[in-house]
Amino acid sequence: MTKSSIKAASSLDTLFASATVVHRRNFLTAGAAAFGAAMVPAGATVAEAKQAAATAITEQDRQYMTQAIDLMRKAGVVEKTGGAFGAVIVRNGEVLSATGNSVLRDNDPSAHAEVNAIRAACKKVGAPNLRGATMYTSCECCPMCYATAYWARLDRIFYAASWTDYADLFDDSNIGADMKKPYAKRQVKIAQMMRGDAQKVWQEFRTLPDRARY
Repeated sequence: MTKSSIKAASSLDTLFASATVVHRRNFLTAGAAAFGAAMVPAGATVAEAKQAAATAITEQDRQYMTQAIDLMRKAGVVEKTGGAFGAVIVRNGEVLSATGNSVLRDNDPSAHAEVNAIRAACKKVGAPNLRGATMYTSCECCPMCYATAYWARLDRIFYAASWTDYADLFDDSNIGADMKKPYAKRQVKIAQMMRGDAQKVWQEFRTLPDRARY
């Protein structure tokens, strides 16, 4: 066996070991994209190899993203329920939710496609977390949508358009910049009050054996 073939075999073993993306039994149907991701550079760390596997794009991924982009157009161009955003959440090959932005229809500034999708998926599975799931979103997540995905324990997010593709319409980067400022200088002013009263509730909550955990 040549050195190059040894490296290839080692890389494939690394990919197979990552249950997040490709299992051994599914490798032949994973497509060339997954195989390409398996060919990580020689000397790459285990973490780098896992990252390469976790972001490998398959034909199935493209189909889910196509669905998200269709929902994007439906929400923003056809039905005009809100901005042009769509999202699909999938776990173990099952579509848990597929939604568009509905800020205008629902008069709800939090009704972004990703938040709508996470809410619907959590309701479907009957739990406040989506471990093992992947979200396909037509556009890069805003801070609110990423935070919601973080709390939902999503494994991965794939996105199509970047913030810079629509910054003239929805400039999400402004939120990140604003959050870096001191409270007194933010667009929405923030001030603290009655901290002691709130701390008492936290002390009570902390002692509950059946307190909420998520």
